[in-house]
Amino acid sequence: MKEDIVFDPVEGVSIAIVPDDEAATEEGKPGWQVYLLNHNDYALSNVIISSNGYGTHEDGEKVRTSTLRHVFAEVEPRSAVPVEPIDPDLFHLNNQYWVSYYRGPQIFDKKFIFVPDSIVSANLIPIALLGREGVLHG
Repeated sequence: MKEDIVFDPVEGVSIAIVPDDEAATEEGKPGWQVYLLNHNDYALSNVIISSNGYGTHEDGEKVRTSTLRHVFAEVEPRSAVPVEPIDPDLFHLNNQYWVSYYRGPQIFDKKFIFVPDSIVSANLIPIALLGREGVLHG
């Protein structure tokens, strides 16, 4: 039964969105890349990341992006893996990354939501695992 499953809190795993010229979708438009960071001393296995965006346009119209799913067999300890590029035109939406993974037989699960207009240059901080600045959600 669902109530019999123990859900321990997720620790040492985060999502970062960083400026990345190689992720640019159009010439002259800045590129941004989403990364999964494993700050732990152990590997994460069978990682699934589901991403989507949702919110409203300025005119009040509701909008929802397609859901994308990414699978990583293993994410090494103290490492970062690129997940997907993200278009700056989506920064006015809630951008959600739902991460599930195993550590041994235990499953872990957490949603990381970047609220509208939180992915901006003013929120950039140094991210040690990447060796550059980005917007970090932990």
